[in-house]
Amino acid sequence: MRFKRGLGRAIAPKSGPLAIALKRGSLAFAALALIAQPSWALPGQTVNLTESWIRNNPTLKPAPSDRLAINRLVAPGQRFTFQASVFPISGVVPNQNPRQIRSERFSLADHANAITVDRLDESLRAIYGQEIFNDYRQATVLLRYPARGARANPTDNPNLVLRGEVRQGERFAYWQEIAYDRAGTAYLGRMAVFVPEDLPALQAQLAPYGE
Repeated sequence: MRFKRGLGRAIAPKSGPLAIALKRGSLAFAALALIAQPSWALPGQTVNLTESWIRNNPTLKPAPSDRLAINRLVAPGQRFTFQASVFPISGVVPNQNPRQIRSERFSLADHANAITVDRLDESLRAIYGQEIFNDYRQATVLLRYPARGARANPTDNPNLVLRGEVRQGERFAYWQEIAYDRAGTAYLGRMAVFVPEDLPALQAQLAPYGE
C-alpha cells in the first residue's frame, strides 16, 4: 500500500494501531485502546516469544488463527493491521535469522476520521506500553521527509503524498509515515519499531527525500 518507497514495502520482503479515538474519533477505535501491557516481546526477541506476546496482548486482540500478522476491519471504513517480521526494516538481506524478529509495524486506515500524528503516537503507547512510548518520545529525530521547501514525496497513487520521520531511541528505532490526499486529509498512517542496527540502510533509502 505505498507507496513504493514507503513503510509498507520496506518492511516486507521485496518480492513482492491501533487508533486511539480523539475527541471526535470513532468509538469503535476507542474500544481497542485497552490497558497496555509490558513490552516484553519486541524486535530482537524470538519468533515464538513474539507470537505469545501477540496472542496475549489485550490491545492487539488477535484472532485464534493470527500468528505474526493481524489484519481486521474494525468498523466500516476503518482497518487495523499489525505485523512482526524477521526481515529488516529496509527489506530482505542475506542470512537473516529466521527465528529473530527485527521489525514490527502497525497501520491505521480510517475513512471516517482523519489520521494524525497524535493518533499514531497514542496507538504506540496502547500496544507497547509507557516504557517504549517514553523511549520513542525522547528519541532523536534523524530524518524527516519531505525536506523543507521540497515537494511531498509522491506515491504510486498520484493523489497521495507522504510525510514521515525516522527516530533513534535508547532502545529502539522508529519510523512513522502518514499519507495525505491532495486536500490535506490523511486516511492512512503507520509506524514501525525496529532494531537500531537496521537504521543505516533505511536512512540510505530515504535520504533523497528528507532533511
